[in-house]
Amino acid sequence: MLETLRTDILVIGTGGAGLFAALYAKKANPDLDITIAVKGLVGKSGCTRMVQGGYNVALAAEDSIERHFMDTIVGGKWLPNQDLAWALVNGAVKRIHELENEMGCYFDRNPDGTLHQKAFAGQSFDRTVHKGDLTGIEIINRLAEQVWARDIRRLEEHRAVAFIPARDGSGLSGVLLVDIRSGAFRFVQAKAVLLGAGGGPTMYRYHTPSGDKACDGMAMGLRAGLTLRDMEMVQFHPTGILAGDDTRMTGTILEEGLRGSGGYLLDGAGERFMFNYHPHGERATRDIVSRAMYEEVRAGRGTPNGGIYIRMAHLGPEKVAKQFKGMVKRCADCGFDLAGGDVEVLPTAHYMMGGIEFGTDCRTALEGLYVAGEDSGGVHGANRLGGNGVANSTVFGGIAGDAMADAIAQGASWREPDASVLEHEVGRALRPFGQKPGNLNSLRERLLDLMWDKAGIVREEKLLKQCLDELDELSERHAATGLSDPTRTFNPTWHDWLNLESMILVSKTIAQAALAREDSRGAHYRSDFPESGAFETTRYTTVRMGDEETLKIGSEAVAFTIVKPGESLIEGEAGAPPEIAPPPQAAQ
Repeated sequence: MLETLRTDILVIGTGGAGLFAALYAKKANPDLDITIAVKGLVGKSGCTRMVQGGYNVALAAEDSIERHFMDTIVGGKWLPNQDLAWALVNGAVKRIHELENEMGCYFDRNPDGTLHQKAFAGQSFDRTVHKGDLTGIEIINRLAEQVWARDIRRLEEHRAVAFIPARDGSGLSGVLLVDIRSGAFRFVQAKAVLLGAGGGPTMYRYHTPSGDKACDGMAMGLRAGLTLRDMEMVQFHPTGILAGDDTRMTGTILEEGLRGSGGYLLDGAGERFMFNYHPHGERATRDIVSRAMYEEVRAGRGTPNGGIYIRMAHLGPEKVAKQFKGMVKRCADCGFDLAGGDVEVLPTAHYMMGGIEFGTDCRTALEGLYVAGEDSGGVHGANRLGGNGVANSTVFGGIAGDAMADAIAQGASWREPDASVLEHEVGRALRPFGQKPGNLNSLRERLLDLMWDKAGIVREEKLLKQCLDELDELSERHAATGLSDPTRTFNPTWHDWLNLESMILVSKTIAQAALAREDSRGAHYRSDFPESGAFETTRYTTVRMGDEETLKIGSEAVAFTIVKPGESLIEGEAGAPPEIAPPPQAAQ
């Protein structure tokens, strides 16, 4: 039996985007019935909680909104939607004050009482507000407290399965959910829905996001007919811990502030190499540093375990231990001494710059559906600046909350669901129970290696085509693989099956978009097309699902609505870190 629940607003996900959306909508109209649904527990799951480094915001008198904007556009290789980027950098100022003064966040401060802002790569001003190196925990704890204090319904351990359209085609009726605890299906009918489930490129062998991430929201968007953009733009964070093959600690990140504060990256012989690749050295953007590390290892100059060393000891072990307490402890848990020794690291899949197309009011092409955070595309372009991620989630989450409340005030109402789609989606989710049991983990392991080897940091046509062929085969094997446990109550293997279904579909969009983009831009590097091409004619890739679940690839011209390539809103070089000193050997 399918249980139906009606609510004014349904929020999918409880990271920075989802919690801010719920709080803003409730503030706009306290009488609204608001429901939030999350795979895990409110305050304990998702990626915002895992944010280490901090929150980019132009606060200092010497900084400016325009400078933050130009750093974002230049870092994104002129691919971002400029209206979205402008909304991000403007909204960040308001949002950081709200986090402090209304939500109760305690961020680190300077001796004079002003907020301390540390250095992150790819920025021409040190503007990253933080709470030590565990900023996300502070933000999510305070936001969760605010939600708990309000009359907001919580559906914890509920996973979203599908968007259900209205019977008359007028828009979105609601969302089909599975109660993980009981295995029961619930259809939540809502006047407005916010998708803030988060992305998470967990289809790569080495990755940082939490284990519950599988790009479900993007997969749901594709099946609902929405357009995704920039899907080839997968960000690899340069410094994931290399702790061995048999631990999930491998791939978890050491935050960018380590390099921003003066940390060195060293090859296997103990020599710095980043100035051989870029004049900004270790403070170049993440895409440049990740590729440089990849090339060093591929050339045989890596560490014994196939990585690169990061060294902080020259800054003073006591200073490092105090400034990066969380990172030092994380390394100690893996048997490494970050404060006084060298730690082996490697690039690790971290963030999806691509996602569902949306507007500055967070509306999507599906009436009644809004999106914010990592499920959305267009804000970051070809490379996300460290510190712009949690700003993105919280800024657009608040905007979405206001927009949904306003839509309801203007007359948005419930739409009757398309019963045939609802029945089809329930059947799709139950499919593995009717198949012969198989080895689901072996399929996942194959996916991890396939994406890492053939659609990873460096790409080329031959490997991408092989990747797509193998993804099709993997998809068929997955569809034919069933479950040994016939019960739906707390059945983690069932949810592993659903996760893998989303991961394979989104992996196809990544590989298809990477094959279509025959140039190199930011996080997307084609060894057979190494040049970026003219920024003035920049286009972004689009992906839609066609008939029989085939993917349709297209492209659109980037609209330079605020600034054009060759122009700037600031003096000096955008994205150039201040006071970069090359090592002596690079200066000779």
